[in-house]
Amino acid sequence: MRLAKHLAHAGVASRRAAERIVAEGRVRVAGELVTDPARDVEGDVEVTVDGRPVGGAEASVVYVVNKPPGVVSTASDTHGRPIVTDLVDTSGVRLYPVGRLDADSSGLILLTNDGDLANRLTHPRYEVPKTYHVKVGGGPVGERELRALREGVKLEDGLTGPARVRSLGGGELELTITEGRNRQVRRMCEAIGHPVRDLRRVAFGGLRLGNLHLGAHRRLSAAEIARLRAGKLS
Repeated sequence: MRLAKHLAHAGVASRRAAERIVAEGRVRVAGELVTDPARDVEGDVEVTVDGRPVGGAEASVVYVVNKPPGVVSTASDTHGRPIVTDLVDTSGVRLYPVGRLDADSSGLILLTNDGDLANRLTHPRYEVPKTYHVKVGGGPVGERELRALREGVKLEDGLTGPARVRSLGGGELELTITEGRNRQVRRMCEAIGHPVRDLRRVAFGGLRLGNLHLGAHRRLSAAEIARLRAGKLS
């Protein structure tokens, strides 16, 4: 197994973050400093990160969290802001967020120790859908603006992919995208002349937020994790 994948399986970090940890020279394999995340490792070899031994693969743990506004979707924050992992009692399991949900937004975010699952849900090639309820300003959203969202909006980092969108009335839209650019939904709405007033993610990969209260969480069952991994939750 490749070293970065081994670290992800052991719950150290997501696979991408594990690749950075290795490249930074923080990992030793059988006492040897290794900076190549693609290095093959055997299952019984000793691996350490920052001098601490890494255990074997943990069982997959996934929580769905209804993130409140003002909470950042990271596992640490240098500015002392509240972080999303603090909303869950991990009982010793190291969790990290799957993707990002900006601090001003609320709604569904996943926390897991499973690097492979995190990669499956966030890598662009899998086109995992994410659905948002968005309250916008700028008056009523007309059919021309809705069509622009459906066909793709030109942003500074390129044309967005087609979105599924429908009006919920009262200046609120339901918008589904399969990309994960930084603050993408906010920038898309701004580009069509309707700045976002409130943004809440209500679904991710077929998993819906449902009636989970703001700031609350629940742990997914093994069956739900399997269906999420296969893209079959609805």
